Amino acid sequence: MNFKFKKEKLFFISLFVVLGFIALQIPINQLAGSRVKFTLFDLLAPISGAIIGTPLGVISVLAIQIVNLLIHGASAIEKGSIIRLFPTLFAVWFFAKKDGRQLLIPILAMISFNLNPVGRSVWFYSLFWLMPLITYPFKERFLLLRSLGSTFTAHAVGGAIWIWAFNLPPNVWVSLIPVVILERGLFALGISASYIVFNNLLAVLTKQKILTNAFSLDKKYLLRFLK
Repeated sequence: MNFKFKKEKLFFISLFVVLGFIALQIPINQLAGSRVKFTLFDLLAPISGAIIGTPLGVISVLAIQIVNLLIHGASAIEKGSIIRLFPTLFAVWFFAKKDGRQLLIPILAMISFNLNPVGRSVWFYSLFWLMPLITYPFKERFLLLRSLGSTFTAHAVGGAIWIWAFNLPPNVWVSLIPVVILERGLFALGISASYIVFNNLLAVLTKQKILTNAFSLDKKYLLRFLK
């Protein structure tokens, strides 16, 4: 049984790696000041830890991103692409479980952002990172709030690093505000949809005896005939 359990975890990780790599090739939006782009991977990656556990989820997401960089070669490796390796890992952690230490991430991001001279001039931009703090008490009850907290945790980490790594003027940060609202709203919807789809897919495979109960499925989001 233990061997079968591990085999099924390996099956999901393999499936996730393949889908994740494909998703990384489908751009959604480009990050200001860099050639780096958001991709469909940003909608898929955060759910991994909730299904296979936080450590495996984080390792899988990091591995996919590193392999993607290596495959695309030296031309794809720039300062922005290296920075992009890390924010999603924190999104995985936030989505996977409720842990009070997660609240330190947006708080430290806000402090770091406002220590920067440009950041201080657009301090209101960092108010976006209150979202993980606001959604945290409700993340177990509302999937969309859980997804919002997750995607804004990634945004907080990325923004706190980006302000120091790239010399973007204040007007650029101000112009990004409506973009962030739309972008993160879509990301939250995408993360929620991905989680529901994978919950039901794995439930179907379990019901058909293809898999055992090797995964953490949330019955709230299963179709009625799968509960």
